[in-house]
Amino acid sequence: MIHLKNIRFRYNSRYLLDGLDFRAGNGDRIGLLGPNGSGKTTLCHIIMGLLFPESGEVEIFGKSRKTESDFTEIRSRIGFLFQDADDQLFCPSVLEDVAFGPLNQGKSPEKAKLIATSTLAALKLDGFESRITYRLSGGEKRLVALATVLAMEPEILILDEPTSGLDEDTTERIVELLDKSHLPYIVISHDLEFVSKTTNKIFRMKNR
Repeated sequence: MIHLKNIRFRYNSRYLLDGLDFRAGNGDRIGLLGPNGSGKTTLCHIIMGLLFPESGEVEIFGKSRKTESDFTEIRSRIGFLFQDADDQLFCPSVLEDVAFGPLNQGKSPEKAKLIATSTLAALKLDGFESRITYRLSGGEKRLVALATVLAMEPEILILDEPTSGLDEDTTERIVELLDKSHLPYIVISHDLEFVSKTTNKIFRMKNR
C-alpha cells in the first residue's frame, strides 16, 4: 500500500531523512517512535504529499506519486490524523465537521449525516453532534478529529500522536477502537505503552 524508496529530505542544512526505505501494507500495524526532530511527522507528511522529498520514490497504492495531482486521489483513501486537532476541525459544529469528508466524497447529505452519527457513536461521542467545535476540550477535539478521519472510511490510517493530551480512560477507548479495527495503520507516538498495545511492528527513528 505504501512504499518509500531511498527518501532524502532536508530541512535547512540538515537531513531529517537520508536514504530511508519504508513499507506498510495490509495487516501492518506500525508504531513509529523517536525524539522530536527525528523525522516521524515528516515521513508521514511525505506519504500524504504535504511535503516532497529531495530525492527517492514515493509509491502509494501501486503507483509512483511525484506531483500534487498524484496525491489528490489518495487523500480520501488514507485517513490522516494531524498532530494538532485544530488543523483538522474548521466547521461550526461537530456533526458538520465529521460529515464534511463523506460529503466531499460525493455522499448525499442524508448518508453523510448517518455516517457521521454512527462514527461518533463508535467513539462514544453520542450527543456531541450539535456541540460547538471550538468550545470542546483538548481531548474532545482529539476524538472528534479522529471521527472526521474514520468517517471517510479510509483504507489505511496514519495517526500522529493520537493520545496526546488525553486522559487514561480516553486513551483506553482509542486502544479498544484500534484493536477492533480491520484497518492497517501507522501510529506516531512518544507513548511506548500505547504503541506496544496497538502495533505489531515498531520502528525507532533517531536524530541525525
